[in-house]
Parts: sequence; structure tokens; C-alpha cells
Amino acid sequence: MVIHINAFDLAYMAIPKAACSSVKAALGALDPDVPETNATAFPRKALHNRYQTRRFRIHRWRAYDRCFRFTVVRDPLKRLLGVYSNRVVQRRELLMSRNFRRGLTDLPPDPDPDFFFQNLAAYINAASTIKHHALPTSVFTGKDFSLYSKVYRTSDLDDLAADLSGITGRDVTIPHVNSSPAPLSIDDLSCKTRAAIATRLAPEYAHLADYFDNPFIH
Repeated sequence: MVIHINAFDLAYMAIPKAACSSVKAALGALDPDVPETNATAFPRKALHNRYQTRRFRIHRWRAYDRCFRFTVVRDPLKRLLGVYSNRVVQRRELLMSRNFRRGLTDLPPDPDPDFFFQNLAAYINAASTIKHHALPTSVFTGKDFSLYSKVYRTSDLDDLAADLSGITGRDVTIPHVNSSPAPLSIDDLSCKTRAAIATRLAPEYAHLADYFDNPFIH
């Protein structure tokens, strides 16, 4: 689904765990079809129900050629570590996942980070929430960033707010939504886990080479 704010010709492709809750809240405050005008006041569930994060489809994206088309990308390692910190530890979503509730998997619902990342493929198969948040960036953006008016890093949200302010004539702020209180660091993981993550993220860093350096290549 392309998140489209028709009043200002804005088109946004959201990526899970890449400031998408924050950007959606800012866009919702701009959207005249939404009664809430305070970007910090949106209930999280209502926000994601209205502005759903869906996979990229080129034929849908081409329908918004006249718009300011943008996305926000995050360092792949930080994004993947955020899946564990936010979805597994903070929100404890594995406990609510159908396969775990019904005893259809032997995986522990409260794994330590080394076990989780060394068995990430199994967790992706067992829990749709992990699959959704751990999918590669290209699933949500497509492979060709030249199709975008601008691509922002998560560290560039002030630039995005300034650009949106210029386009809309409104004072746009992007709130800090859904951040993990205790983010995980690569230094917290074993050498075996780091190697597994490095292998998984190599294609992701290649896709995002213009925006992030691969920390596993020295």
C-alpha cells in the first residue's frame, strides 16, 4: 500500500522498524481526512490500520508519479536488532503469536538474543510479526531508489520534516514514536551470532550501499 496524502501530493513507502510509526504520525497530522491534528496523539493501532505498511508494487507506485515520493531507510543492523528489542522483548509479541499460543512450535517465546538470531529463520516461519518486521528493505521499497523523489535515513528526520514543511506550508514535526527503551548492541552478541547476522545482512547492505556502510566489512 502506498501511503498517499492527496491534499499535498505526498506518497510514502513505509519500512517496518525504520521510523515508520513516527512518519505516519506526522503524515496523519497533515491529512485533512483524519480528524487528529496532533502528531503525538495517534493511538498506535489506529495509525497502522489507516496507513498500512505493505510490499512494494511497481504498478501501484507509478500511479503517484506526480507526487513527492519518498521513503525512510534504516541501517540494516540497527533495524534487525530492533526487531528483537521491540517486538520480542518490549512487546513480547511471540507470546501472543498463534503458533506459540497453540503449542505448535518448540521455540521458546522469550529467547535470549543469541538464540533468537541464530534461529531467526525458524522464528520467521513461526511468527508472522517477526517475518513482517525482518523482511529486507527492498521488499517495501523496490530495488530502484531512482523511482523516489528523495530517500531519507532515519538520522535525517529533521530534513524530512523541513521538506514536508516546505511542500505543505505547515509546521511539520516528526515525533519519536515506538522506540526501544533498551536497544541491543552488536557487542551484546556472540561471535557465532555476529557471523550469522553478517551473512543475512550482506544483500541488504549491498542494496543500501549508497546510504550505509557494512560494519562487517573492514
